[in-house]
Amino acid sequence: MLKLDFHPAGRHFLQIPGPSPVPDRILRAMSYPTIDHRGPEFGALGLKVLSGIQKIFKTTQPVIIYPASGTGAWEAALSNTLSPGDTVLMYETGHFATLWKKMAEALGLKPEFIGLPGIEGWRRGVQADAIEARLRADTAHVIKAVCVVHNETSTGVTSNIAEVRKAIDAAGHPALLLVDTISGLAAADYRHDEWGVDVTVSGSQKGLMLPPGISFNAVSKKAIAASKHAKLPRAFWDWTDIIEMNKTGYWPYTPNTNLLYGLHEALDMILDEGLDNVFARHQRLATACRAAVTAWGLEVQCADPAVYSPILTGVMTPEGIDADVVRKTIYERFNMSLGTGLGKMKGRMFRIGHLGEANDLSLMATLAGCEMGLKLAGIKLAGSGVTAAMDFLAEQKIPPLKIAA
Repeated sequence: MLKLDFHPAGRHFLQIPGPSPVPDRILRAMSYPTIDHRGPEFGALGLKVLSGIQKIFKTTQPVIIYPASGTGAWEAALSNTLSPGDTVLMYETGHFATLWKKMAEALGLKPEFIGLPGIEGWRRGVQADAIEARLRADTAHVIKAVCVVHNETSTGVTSNIAEVRKAIDAAGHPALLLVDTISGLAAADYRHDEWGVDVTVSGSQKGLMLPPGISFNAVSKKAIAASKHAKLPRAFWDWTDIIEMNKTGYWPYTPNTNLLYGLHEALDMILDEGLDNVFARHQRLATACRAAVTAWGLEVQCADPAVYSPILTGVMTPEGIDADVVRKTIYERFNMSLGTGLGKMKGRMFRIGHLGEANDLSLMATLAGCEMGLKLAGIKLAGSGVTAAMDFLAEQKIPPLKIAA
């Protein structure tokens, strides 16, 4: 029989950039008995989580919750707003932008994929001026949507979505703006309404600290209007019935009740800490992590400090060193999982996740495991990243711990 918990003494360090570790509070909430999803108790739960998730997206518009991974929410965003043969402008920032483009092709859309060439495009954020130039050239308004990734999990780059919105407006183009913030939500500042996003896609297993299995579409009035005329086939993903039934806290199908318990608890945790405090904590940990990488004499995957991700740090290994061998060494010796390089970066880098419930001490333990593993893998380090990160964190002024009365 498969042994589910095979780790040795102590907790396994899950330091990939998602799924992130699930806090005990959320695990306990998910263990509550399943209730009738048509009863009054569930309706109250539904209304509470639907209201709470709007605060996380910073929107007053509907947020559709699906029992699916982020990939499902990608498909929902496309299928609800577009028709077969529509042209969509998609920007290549990494592996997940590439996968979204492949999905668009599979659905019968015509994606135009723009971006910087080669590896360079996987080390920088969205270039809003390139989007503006392409839209200005589209005088017939053939392009129906612009699709970009907010936080590219494969590279550690967080693109400026407000600049993309400005670019679309400056071009005077009516294209919808679709944004993937699957790994960014609840960890990096995100403003669905203020930034003029039409559909925001996200998932449960990153900043929300839940297991995989919930995904989201936050939608604008313009997106809902577009859905009335979109012709791509959709049934399960259709927003129409979901939005209507959500008004009373219910869904038109059987929802994932116990994950919604977990979402309820996660929302309480995040909103009690305060979104601004959550974002500041992630930025602090990310800066400390990058200080460690610099002290080691290694290169951060993201080449533009203006778009460093607060969710993860990509670490480039020296020429001739297979990053996956380093990861394997750290996993086997220190019981810690790090993210692998994806797509164009396979074997050239590894990814350190510092999101969700992460704090100063969890990051320090992670960096200690990385530093020891790098040395065991035969990499000559310029200095101690652990000391550099520790010195940075020790200097930071953070809000005092709240002690319950």
